[in-house]
Amino acid sequence: MLRVNIGNAMEEVLGEKGLTEKEVEALRDKLQDALSQIKERRWKELAFLDLPEQDLTEVKKTGVRIKKEAEAFLLLGIGGSALGPKAILHALSPFHNLRKTPRVFIYDNVDPVTLRHMLELIDLRKTVVNVVTKSGSTAETVASFMILWEMMEKTLGEDAREHFVATTDPEKGNLRQIARQNGLTALDIPEGVVGRYSVLSPVGLLLTEVIGVDSTEMLKGAQELRDRVMEEEPWKNPALLVSAVLYLYGTKYQRDIDVMVPYSDGLKYFSEWFSQLWAESLGKLGLGFTPYPSVGCTDQHSQLQLWMDGPEDKVVVFIRIEEYGDDIRIPFVFQEMEGLSYLSGHMLSELIKAEQESTELALAKAGRPNLTVIIPRLDAYYMGQLFMFFEIVTAITGFLIGINPFNQPGVEEGKRLTYGMMGKRGFEERRREVEEARERKRCWCL
Repeated sequence: MLRVNIGNAMEEVLGEKGLTEKEVEALRDKLQDALSQIKERRWKELAFLDLPEQDLTEVKKTGVRIKKEAEAFLLLGIGGSALGPKAILHALSPFHNLRKTPRVFIYDNVDPVTLRHMLELIDLRKTVVNVVTKSGSTAETVASFMILWEMMEKTLGEDAREHFVATTDPEKGNLRQIARQNGLTALDIPEGVVGRYSVLSPVGLLLTEVIGVDSTEMLKGAQELRDRVMEEEPWKNPALLVSAVLYLYGTKYQRDIDVMVPYSDGLKYFSEWFSQLWAESLGKLGLGFTPYPSVGCTDQHSQLQLWMDGPEDKVVVFIRIEEYGDDIRIPFVFQEMEGLSYLSGHMLSELIKAEQESTELALAKAGRPNLTVIIPRLDAYYMGQLFMFFEIVTAITGFLIGINPFNQPGVEEGKRLTYGMMGKRGFEERRREVEEARERKRCWCL
């Protein structure tokens, strides 16, 4: 089971810059109210908590078909529709395209150079395209879908429809309408599950099956973690404790930058997934905390100096893996060189774990708070636990701040301005706004 250690954020370990038990205890009522909101499902968007009980029949059936028939799997999505799948791919099937088929490509932007290069690498006749958008109208995803639709029709004619899978709202939206009209395979993103909380829905689980990983295991891990963090006693509930620590540092001590540092290359994209979850959920009404994606040991050599000796505005969240599942021994070479020989005979896993623990201690000695999330190994079960854990921590932290952790009003305004620029009917005023803004900036362009 996933565990946490908050010692390096507490006064007993960190000294005067650490939190006291009294400060955490003073949050008891707010923490228990936040947990009650979750247990009672007071927000419809808490539907993500029920994803472990979903029926996987269609996801698994579709995954089997794609593995059998396709040489390439191209996922079109953006934000939560792509970051979750990308985190799963890199954690559970590293270097996938060099070792396995179908090869997987995730197009999560509208950079034409990227799409052109992807298209040069795949044979459309042997490709399945998964279009992922809950609303069915996400401009970036729909634009790339339209391009692929035309190309597939030109290449395959009527058979093109068999090469698309739509992952979208169960009832409404443009993509659902297209799926119905054209007989596309369609998978449902359940009502109430918003994009950045959707990784444990078909958004992430279809790709999980396509790369040969059992999505049932991922949901099992998520379910067992969810059930564990329904514990009402804050000192026995890791989700409540992590939320309390990050909330107190962020609001009381202005440490409002949260650095996510997994000690695993496989979790690099998990760190990016967390960043969207944390930023889009909490950044509202002038409130919120800034996520900072990182990866250890790499960023010890690029960012640690700032964390250790820069502004005192950060809390570092480590993810530690106890068993890497594979290992390599450092050989007995260059023994005459004292600066190298001390490494001989040790395993690489020893070194990376020593680096992580040493960085924890160095930060604590410098009075820089940090906490550690620990998983026994990196597999589907524990990926499910990591996803569910940080989704629940995010919701709890949002409730502590006093904001809605499920909407994204700032993102919506950007979308409306884009609609205006691209000529969507009903958004003419937004287009004029953009044109006027261009004029105001013109004299400042050098």
